[in-house]
Amino acid sequence: MKILKKQRRKAPHHGTSLPKTAPKRALVRRKATGPRPGEHEILFLPLGGCSRIGMNMALYGHAGKWLIVDAGVAFMGDEAPGIDSVMADPYFIEQRMQDVVGLVVTHGHEDHIGAIHHLWPRLSCPIYASPFATRLIRDRLKEAGSLGDVRLHSFQGGKEFKVGPFRIEPIAMTHSIPEPFGLAIRTNAGTVFHTGDWKFDPEPGVGQLADMEALKRLGDEGVLAMMCDSTNATVEGSTGSEAEARAGLAAAFAGRKGAIAVAGFASNIARMKAVALAAKANDRKVVLAGRSLLRMEAIARVSGYLDDIPPFMSLEEASWTDRRNLVLLCTGSQGEERAALSRIARDDHRELWLERGDTVIFSARAIPGNEAAIDEIRHHLTKRGIEVITPAEAPVHVSGHPRREDLQRMYRLIRPRFAVPVHGMPEHLEAHASLALSCGVEDATVVSDGDILRVGLDGTELVDRIKPRRLAFDGRALIPWTGPIVPEAEERKAAE
Repeated sequence: MKILKKQRRKAPHHGTSLPKTAPKRALVRRKATGPRPGEHEILFLPLGGCSRIGMNMALYGHAGKWLIVDAGVAFMGDEAPGIDSVMADPYFIEQRMQDVVGLVVTHGHEDHIGAIHHLWPRLSCPIYASPFATRLIRDRLKEAGSLGDVRLHSFQGGKEFKVGPFRIEPIAMTHSIPEPFGLAIRTNAGTVFHTGDWKFDPEPGVGQLADMEALKRLGDEGVLAMMCDSTNATVEGSTGSEAEARAGLAAAFAGRKGAIAVAGFASNIARMKAVALAAKANDRKVVLAGRSLLRMEAIARVSGYLDDIPPFMSLEEASWTDRRNLVLLCTGSQGEERAALSRIARDDHRELWLERGDTVIFSARAIPGNEAAIDEIRHHLTKRGIEVITPAEAPVHVSGHPRREDLQRMYRLIRPRFAVPVHGMPEHLEAHASLALSCGVEDATVVSDGDILRVGLDGTELVDRIKPRRLAFDGRALIPWTGPIVPEAEERKAAE
């Protein structure tokens, strides 16, 4: 944790304690210890998202009540063989469930909703999400057999709703998934703005534009603190539009003789649409390879986001389609062992295959920690004479997160008194804090997972700290996670 103020800096401390024994499964309400949020303050406690990218889960406390924002997972890749995902252990808030008024979701990415079905019923409170995210959460809860027990509510952008002492206005943003929202959280102690993941994109391809008027109105109203995305806070410039990736994919498809496989994130419906349009322009048809892609396509069609895209081919139809007319849209952009691209690269997929003269396009950047797994897939492909194209070699991907110029623009709109960078590793958070100070905020506070920050009219103060425990899902059950929170490669980079 480091508190950065004008003319004052304290040395950072990082690190966590992890549980050695499994948490109790029974819903036993133990007596809560620690600070109780008062009438004239807002307490902010990140349980995840402020030690590494992913695993986002934040708590806001006010007037004796608590609000949960997001409950996501992190995918560990080669860092943890046999582990599917890691998430925050909600033991702190579980002791206070009688004071929890709800869980509000910013958007439907796994690092923001992927823990909900695992942690239910330990998080037995109403859930509020956009229609698209609601469908995703409902699908997961149904699969887990918990849907009938959950109070799940959909909200609309720009329409304030009340949850206990919190009045929440969802403000439309753009990101790499439909219906991302920033949350203006109003209380009697002031307003905080939790941005969620975002960027400014004039041509997102799918979904709404960022509501610039609402952001400016919020800034004019007065914002006490902004908890803002830091993923690209070390990157100069402005993040590119989805339109650039759409054009880059169309160019990459042109003139190819063999089959084309594209690997990306299943949740990026705009990219799914871009692949379909590039295929049509080159007399090709698309087959979806991967369960999560099929799930996302079904929800996107119900939501109306693929109304102008014809149905994709079946696996059976793809198996006899001329390779010059075939596009495989695959899961596995991060080298996941059981994903479609990995299986195709190892030539053990039942219906689909690649051969010499074909092309694979990685339409996603490597999440830190996954580089070795991705390199292994590339090795399997290139040794078989398959060309591999990455974002470093062609404009086939754009980020969903703000770069430094975008952050400066957001600070000009919101003009918060205090800045609290979130969603990043220590180096991202610290770079963001320095930038926020240059934008004129009074305080920029860098917190680690487990820090409890008090925000009030009189300033910000670190008032307590808890041990941020983690849980891992091994494909069958949740177990205590005692491995590193920060990937070793990232840890070294952050220390430099």
